[in-house]
Amino acid sequence: MAEGSNRIFDDLGRLMNDAAAVADGVRREAETAFKGQMERVVNDLELVKREDFEALRDLVAIQGEEIEALRREIETLKGTGGEPAAPAADVADRGDAPQQTDPFPGGAY
Repeated sequence: MAEGSNRIFDDLGRLMNDAAAVADGVRREAETAFKGQMERVVNDLELVKREDFEALRDLVAIQGEEIEALRREIETLKGTGGEPAAPAADVADRGDAPQQTDPFPGGAY
């Protein structure tokens, strides 16, 4: 009788191991299906990757600084009548800074 009960326990143990393996397979299958659905949802939303966003943000910041520098240069050139800008200390010391602000005198384009 001891041999019969051992066999029952062995069969029960195998059955439980098989059930655990099936449950794990079902879990993996559900996980894969869920990930696939979430990837489709994210793709439909047309979201941007964080790395791409940060790279673009940095590029826009650099271009903003360049635009601001060009605006200052244009204002400086407008103030000097189109001549290359001299350092501010030199213009103040000489006292002969051009007074003309129109880069195209006489309306000539």
